[in-house]
Amino acid sequence: MLALFADDSAFFATSRKLEFTLNRLQRVLDLLPEWLDKWRMAVNVGKTVALLIGRRVAVPPLRLRGQEIEWKTHVTYLGCRIDRSLRMVPQADHAINMAKAARAVLRPVLTSRLPLRTKLAVYKTYIRSRLTYAMPAWYGLCTQDTRQRIQAQQNITLRVLTGAGRYVRNDVIARDLKMQSIEDFVVHTARRMYDKADHGPLSHLCNIAPLHARPPDRSGRALPRELLLPQHAEVDVSQHTSRHAAHTDTIRSQPSSCPEPRPGPIPRVRLVPGDPRTCLLRSDLDPARR
Repeated sequence: MLALFADDSAFFATSRKLEFTLNRLQRVLDLLPEWLDKWRMAVNVGKTVALLIGRRVAVPPLRLRGQEIEWKTHVTYLGCRIDRSLRMVPQADHAINMAKAARAVLRPVLTSRLPLRTKLAVYKTYIRSRLTYAMPAWYGLCTQDTRQRIQAQQNITLRVLTGAGRYVRNDVIARDLKMQSIEDFVVHTARRMYDKADHGPLSHLCNIAPLHARPPDRSGRALPRELLLPQHAEVDVSQHTSRHAAHTDTIRSQPSSCPEPRPGPIPRVRLVPGDPRTCLLRSDLDPARR
């Protein structure tokens, strides 16, 4: 499976045996120079890294144009840090650090005498946007502890801009400011994104990340579109099909809901945590006219 966006590219390969996965990746790397030379492109081998999803095992190095490609514990693709366990902890840490840095710079504004409405707009524009970057794609993979850490950053910011005392509860501050939680914001954003994709003019974006019955080897963590289901954090693998049928009418009845996804085949490439057979190869392509 190949993913392309501007000059960033990623190739996914999976198999029941690790050696088959490595052979597929190496075959792509062997065929890549011919395509690059044909289209007069140059690949930055120094930025090309490989990721083995699952247990840490000794794997032979991959080679591109005679140079070894380094195996990493996490890679960055389109601004998201994907780790080996698919817990998205590096991405959550990065988002939290970005939010902290923005809050520190904007602290004089947040503690000023500006109207609360203005300070809330500043928070949503400069802090929450960094905290929730691409969250519909990776928030469902986070553990409950990681989600609480992310929510804590919003709670801290709301306390700073309101000047609330220690005795005031976080939910009381959010209720008075009419501020939705991070999880509710992500669910609303995901629903709007899927709704635009399903009803937009671009047919290739319709029914992206379809909701389907899980195969028996999947973990119990939520898939991207399962964020739209009630109680998505506690999805039961064995009863997923029945839950989907039970909640379909509920989703359709909501004003901003996404319609029931079309049934689609189970994708061939599945990133399974704990499975040492899935690999991701990420690279940068630079135009080099000769």
